[in-house]
Amino acid sequence: MRERLLARLDDVLRRYEALTAQMADPAIATDHQRLAELAQEQAELEPLVETYRRYREISQALADARGLLEDEELRDLAREEVRRLEEEQAALEEQLKRLLLPRDPNDDRNVILEIRAGTGGEEAALFAADLARMYMRYAEAKGWKTEILSASPTDIGGYKEIILLIKGKGAYSRLKYESGVHRVQRVPVTEASGRIHTSTATVAVLPEMGEVEVHIDPKDLRIETFRASGPGGQHVNRTDSAVRITHLPTGIVVSCQDAKSQHQNRQKALQILRARLYALEEEKRRRELDAQRRSQVGTGERSEKIRTYNFPQNRVTDHRIGLTLHRLQDVLDGDLDEIIDALVTADQTERLTRELEEVA
Repeated sequence: MRERLLARLDDVLRRYEALTAQMADPAIATDHQRLAELAQEQAELEPLVETYRRYREISQALADARGLLEDEELRDLAREEVRRLEEEQAALEEQLKRLLLPRDPNDDRNVILEIRAGTGGEEAALFAADLARMYMRYAEAKGWKTEILSASPTDIGGYKEIILLIKGKGAYSRLKYESGVHRVQRVPVTEASGRIHTSTATVAVLPEMGEVEVHIDPKDLRIETFRASGPGGQHVNRTDSAVRITHLPTGIVVSCQDAKSQHQNRQKALQILRARLYALEEEKRRRELDAQRRSQVGTGERSEKIRTYNFPQNRVTDHRIGLTLHRLQDVLDGDLDEIIDALVTADQTERLTRELEEVA
């Protein structure tokens, strides 16, 4: 491995050992908060440290095996051992490089997932409902919890907009690649002539942020209440339980009416607003970076067409990585891991390439 990468790994190992020593200090053992912080940092470093220790063991064994190549009696056995150890060393190198990549600090967060019907009228709204079901099924398979924060249903079962809260460890690390424009090609139920139509829906994946992480000045808000419409029961429709919040500095507007009480709708609206404000700041930060340094997979731009769901050909194609699967219904039933795994690998490979270029 390149010397600078090995130096970084040595630094990580020293930090891990320092954490172990600190945690054994009696003075720290009584400080439960500090002890928890140290344990958390050590746990995050542990996979990298264990892999690096194994890499060093293999490297030493490889050096010893190569030394035996000069011995005529042991040469054949040594040659086979060198081949085996070189393969393991190479695999460990790749694993270490990926483990060294900076971790997205939001990866363990819950997700606020916004789905909006795009071009295609009622068919686009039905597709938005299909996507919402797909993500809810995926979340269920992962053991995550799903809550509808806001929804604008149509008369025939679609959604003009639906906003989900998906709670679960690692939810953002998996779903962040879903942001962008999703396209469907199929014969709509509203089409009498049987022609294939193309419709779209937009997905935005935002990490859920707490009040401390995204502070909102109450003076920057205009809060209005109004009578809820649509499904929700007579109680909702008779009272001004719906809430509309406008963030004056940015013009962002969030409306919630699905909960029965005004307080619940207000909390949900603020929850969505915090996520949108954080995403706005992150977008500004990304735009300031050199375009060549930005990931082409990453968290997709909202205007970027990322995936096509083609019903006549039973095909799903992710355009960012050129992946095509011919099992459309499985994907729509929430079987997304093959696609997401491929996106994670592509993202890591691209970031790793940049990292190695910088080290060179």
